[in-house]
Amino acid sequence: MEARDRLIVALDVPNAAEARRLAGQIGEAAGFFKVGKQLFTAEGPQIVRDLVASGRRVFLDLKFHDIPNTVAGAVTSAVELGVSMLTVHASGGSRMLRAAVEAAGTGPMVLAVTVLTSLGDADLSEIGVAGRPRDLVLRLAGLARTSGCTGIVASPNEAAEIRGELGTGFAIVTPGIRPAGSQTGDQARIATPAEAIRAGATHLVVGRPITGVPDPAAAARSVLAEIDAACRQTVS
Repeated sequence: MEARDRLIVALDVPNAAEARRLAGQIGEAAGFFKVGKQLFTAEGPQIVRDLVASGRRVFLDLKFHDIPNTVAGAVTSAVELGVSMLTVHASGGSRMLRAAVEAAGTGPMVLAVTVLTSLGDADLSEIGVAGRPRDLVLRLAGLARTSGCTGIVASPNEAAEIRGELGTGFAIVTPGIRPAGSQTGDQARIATPAEAIRAGATHLVVGRPITGVPDPAAAARSVLAEIDAACRQTVS
């Protein structure tokens, strides 16, 4: 993959006008644009249609988590929108994951979310989950692979162990990417673009360090340069 095909810019903005502005500014510097809950709730499926019609690849990050039949129906609707990637929660179980994969067919990549990057040890303990995030991530990543998912979404901190256990041919999409000098925000488990690539990530989701600066295109190009350099080092 080219570096741009590894970069997903998160359009976590309140309206379609802002999303279109950012997508236009960033242009070819990003391979994918993420539409998540905030933008989708505000604008509905039309913003996805508009982005796809403009030639952009969309990562629909709605994290479907419901009974298998309902998730299958949601995935079918996402396929009709023309998205390139979509997310489901791995904690929905193997039947739900397989239903999502079957509904996607040969269309979008089905990515199973393992443990949100905002969650740390104390957060898991608070909701009654014993152990560290790493242990749960590895368990859910294995479940996702055996259920037929194209890949998983996980913190870059766990990417190396996931890659070691699951091998190649499986996408690892990592949010929580913060270039050196960026603020961490509400993310608990983060890494730089280079660290994530070296750990085995295939795609990086970057939001505020690109969309929240005066020149988003320049910020995206800077991330691309770091991705490219890390990929070259990994190959060599």
